[in-house]
Amino acid sequence: MNIFKLRLSMFGTVALIISISTLALTMILGLMGSLNVYSLVFFVAVFNLAQWLLAPYLINGLYGVRRLEEGENPRLHQMVGELSQRSGIRTPKLMLSNIPIPNAFAYGSPLTGNHVAVTKGLLGSLENEEVEAVIGHELGHIKHRDVQVMMFVSFLPSLFYILARSMLFSRYAGSRDRRDSGGIALIGGISMLVYFFLLLFNLSLSRLREYYADQHSASVVQDGARKLSEGLAKISTSTSRMQQAQGGMSFSGFKTMFISDPDRASVDAEELYRMRRGDMDDELVRSIVSRRVTFLDSLGEMFSTHPNIVKRLRALSN
Repeated sequence: MNIFKLRLSMFGTVALIISISTLALTMILGLMGSLNVYSLVFFVAVFNLAQWLLAPYLINGLYGVRRLEEGENPRLHQMVGELSQRSGIRTPKLMLSNIPIPNAFAYGSPLTGNHVAVTKGLLGSLENEEVEAVIGHELGHIKHRDVQVMMFVSFLPSLFYILARSMLFSRYAGSRDRRDSGGIALIGGISMLVYFFLLLFNLSLSRLREYYADQHSASVVQDGARKLSEGLAKISTSTSRMQQAQGGMSFSGFKTMFISDPDRASVDAEELYRMRRGDMDDELVRSIVSRRVTFLDSLGEMFSTHPNIVKRLRALSN
């Protein structure tokens, strides 16, 4: 995928999110007293800021994440250090998550610094060269400041969702310009509609940033496109098998951080299974890339934080 076009798409998506939010908020301010809206904006902003600052502590607790000492896995530490140098960023803290699914994620805040976490399942399922490519992807998220970008754009749909909820599901007390129930319902409906469209744009931006991180891995890891493609295929199939064996596992709360969406694992694994020709190798990846993406595939992707596995591997192969 062309890096210039990818960047242009991301900037365009962010501009659309901001433009729609500004237009809708201006319209709502004209329909109701502004004091309560400003109070709501302040509340949502403070809540999102607190969530960003404290999220690393919550993630560590939820996913059993701990600091991986250098003596425990010197090769992995060396790998992270070298890739960080190639990426032009400060080496993040290397963390280990005690969950069985193979995955990895980058996170952090000004209070904790940047972290890259790998799961026990990842280290047990992937070869070293594939782990290297996965880490390259996560370092791409840190270099591109994806945590901060997604926090900023997620603030806007959150604002309109809470505004819609306050209009549609609770009694609204205006400050000076109290509206009747019909006007309140109109404001709530507009807010919910804006929330839905902003959510779609946010999901689109999330998928674009996954592509961007993939391209970063391909640029800093030798033969990174091939290694990451094989790693992503293994992650999807391994996650699907574990979900089936354990009656389904969900990690919806923070799945935007993962290199692969665990809730799409079954769908992705089905795509891989249809094209499978023996072991996970170049032939498998070529078979997946050649598959046609259907309308239903694209429709399902619209509501996902991660790209369709076929399109994602196809972008890496170009």
